[in-house]
Amino acid sequence: MPVCAAGRRARRVFSLSGLRRRGPARTIVSLAATVALAAAGSAGALAAQPAKASGDTRAGATGLREVMFVGNNWDGTADVIKSSGDLARIGRINVIPDKDQRLTEIYLNPIKLAFFLGIRSGPGEGHDQFVDDMYSTPDGSAIVVSRPSFADVVSIDLATGKIRWRFPVSGFRSDHMAVSPDGKRVAVSASTSNTVHVLDIETGKQLGSFATGDKPHENVFTGGGKYLWNMSIGEVNTALDDPSMDWTKGDRRITVVDADTYKQVKVIDMRDRLDAFGRKDLSDAVRPVAFTPDESKLYFQVSFFNGFLEYDVATDRITRAKTLPKNPATSEDRTTWVNDSRHHGLSMSPDGTKLCVAGTMDDYATVVDRTSFQEGPLVPTSKPYWATVSGDGKSCIVSESGADQVTAIDFATGRKVVSVAVGDHPQRVRIGHVAADWTGPRTS
Repeated sequence: MPVCAAGRRARRVFSLSGLRRRGPARTIVSLAATVALAAAGSAGALAAQPAKASGDTRAGATGLREVMFVGNNWDGTADVIKSSGDLARIGRINVIPDKDQRLTEIYLNPIKLAFFLGIRSGPGEGHDQFVDDMYSTPDGSAIVVSRPSFADVVSIDLATGKIRWRFPVSGFRSDHMAVSPDGKRVAVSASTSNTVHVLDIETGKQLGSFATGDKPHENVFTGGGKYLWNMSIGEVNTALDDPSMDWTKGDRRITVVDADTYKQVKVIDMRDRLDAFGRKDLSDAVRPVAFTPDESKLYFQVSFFNGFLEYDVATDRITRAKTLPKNPATSEDRTTWVNDSRHHGLSMSPDGTKLCVAGTMDDYATVVDRTSFQEGPLVPTSKPYWATVSGDGKSCIVSESGADQVTAIDFATGRKVVSVAVGDHPQRVRIGHVAADWTGPRTS
């Protein structure tokens, strides 16, 4: 039985930017937060943020080059691009070299096949999901990738393109990951088993695991690697999206564990905090998040909301909310919003003064001043799916899943700097390292 080809779906034109949007569907997503035990800023704070500008100092000292990995979910590839400047592409990695073997296993197992096809028809919008998240090993010799449709995590040798190790997650789908500040551990959400696995990044051996709420999504290490946060987002691929049916979405919460013992430290249910803040109308499914450098404030998006909220970690309460503009061309039918997310993608400038927001279903990205909450220009982008920070810290990088490109937006001006073409349906973008002379796996 053939696997779904990587051909593009039809895209409809809309008025705001004249760009293309992929047809409505649903996808599974999830997010992260930070622990409340250190209101006074800890030195290792930026664990929840992308790596700060390295100036390639590490590269000069170790023979490594700082890059960005772009996961092309429907292609089953990861593009490697420059981490700053013109974002030029350096090389490409096939993250499914074992595709035939995996598909044989799936088609011989009726239960696995049912979930595989369910991912294709639901979260995959008619496509298989071959790469959700990825990080490089500390020595820049391999990339570790979560592959939702194959329900696993693999390490791929960057020199040969071959798989070093494979870890099948519990259940039937792998999702977002996080790497510890020292680069030695990687946490992955197993979204159908409500579990997070923590693996040794070099060997793939499981170091521990912990239970979460329904549909664990994003993971974040905080406190210099002392804590690990997981955000569960509940059921996001059903059509029961009316606010009156919110109770059907499941147990959505933030689970905080000790990152050495994997014992639970704290559970945060944003439902209570949202109600106390006067926003009973908002979902409590926490989507992408960003933390201040001292980890005292958490900014987070929630399902169906065109905006974000501010959470004070020490006082355990929501303190502010920001509503961003709607695109008049965006349907108000919630069932047409991918994975219940109206806006999905949030990052912060290294100095903590600016937030960058991906307005996914509204087809724009914008930089917001963190003090005044005033947004800058609405930069037209096609279904932006993620937001991170460039290696030099000057720009926000968003993945345009509807246009198959990544775009840099200057934090200082809020204006677009550059766009570069990548593969089919880019989602997660992560800072990493490769050998200084790397241009792609060897072929023989």
